[in-house]
Amino acid sequence: MALSGIQIYKLLPHTNCKECGFPTCLAFAMKLAAKQVELSACPYVSEESKKQLAESAAPPVRLISLKANGTEVKAGNEVVMFRHEKTFYNKPGLFVRVKASDADISRKVAEADAYTVNYVGMDFTIDGFAVEADGDASTSSAQSLGAAVKTVRSISKRPLILIGDPATLPAGLEACSGEAPMIYAADNSNWEAMAELAAKYKAALVVKGESLEELAELTQKIQAKGVEDMVLDLGGKNMGEWLSRSTQVRRLALKANFRALGYPVIAFPGNVGDPARESVYAAQAIAKYAGFVVLDTFAPELAYALLVLRENIYTDPQKPIQVLPGIYEINNPTADSPALVTTNFSITYFSVANEVEGSGQPAWLIVTDAEGMSVLTAWAAGKFDAERIAKAVKEFDLASKISKKRIVLPGHVAVLSGELEEELPDWEIRVGPREAVDLPAFMKQAL
Repeated sequence: MALSGIQIYKLLPHTNCKECGFPTCLAFAMKLAAKQVELSACPYVSEESKKQLAESAAPPVRLISLKANGTEVKAGNEVVMFRHEKTFYNKPGLFVRVKASDADISRKVAEADAYTVNYVGMDFTIDGFAVEADGDASTSSAQSLGAAVKTVRSISKRPLILIGDPATLPAGLEACSGEAPMIYAADNSNWEAMAELAAKYKAALVVKGESLEELAELTQKIQAKGVEDMVLDLGGKNMGEWLSRSTQVRRLALKANFRALGYPVIAFPGNVGDPARESVYAAQAIAKYAGFVVLDTFAPELAYALLVLRENIYTDPQKPIQVLPGIYEINNPTADSPALVTTNFSITYFSVANEVEGSGQPAWLIVTDAEGMSVLTAWAAGKFDAERIAKAVKEFDLASKISKKRIVLPGHVAVLSGELEEELPDWEIRVGPREAVDLPAFMKQAL
């Protein structure tokens, strides 16, 4: 049975050295009990304590890291079934699959590697590539995989998944020597050879089986060979079967602490052979516990939708996305430009900023600290009131930037105008529209 935070604390050295990254041993013990850190972070824990803490120290879903040239993709270390219970920690890596025999491999990799999109101030990109060997186990297939990996490496520095068999994979692994890739896949017919490769090249190993029972048996055999970093391919004939298996694996790992299936899951939506259905499969995989998602189709519209979905699911529900409070300049404002007020919730900020920027009209945007809440939510919670707005105006010295002391409130909080006039008696308080989309017309006609 897993130990509580207090029980773990009693086994720690009580030095409060902070070398683990936490201010006290008790804080570290609480994180260890929640499966959010590893025991190895404590440099002074005794060997006797390590043995007693072994169960509590190991995360229910093992953390797997793929590394390459300073970039890294992590999966695992999750501690809840549903994000609202706490949060999900490591976003599933989105990989694009290319085949060694593809004539246009350079074009496909370059297009996917260069893709980036900005969403509420964050830049999203594809995480890596899966390079698949030709179907046979011949020498030419091995050479082809090695050449393909070198081609990918000449274009992209992102982590790799290598797909092949024990005969072809070494050439690909040699081509990315010094990295921490993943190899696919070990099954009942080749698990010993694949385990040897994973151990030799320090690669994570995907394990696949026809059933969860078969997977559990294989992971235990492979672990006995010294390979700890594993990822599960759950198979499944359709979306329903895959979803059922993924949910069972997550529940067994978290609720039953079943170590044999306590590993991240990989999904191959592209195997359905239909780009339209691939997007649906990929969305389900992201939402329901996949640690790695391998796409056959790369298209900006598909990538954007999946990246935004992933961000929304893996955003901590207790910590809204925020921008820094302050005064933001839009379209090079002058002293005669109007000053607008909003909160520091990212979506609210970018909605206002994008509408004003798109109108071509200059403005000063005062972003107040509302703890990451939207305008109405912050107002209802008492986090966006006249006192806070006045404080922001004074703290950021708005008066020194404009010639006319006039600020515009969001229409949804028009009720604050009278209170704000009392807080800022020398200022003219105007009430703007309720929706950001109406700002350009309002600024043109009323300001």
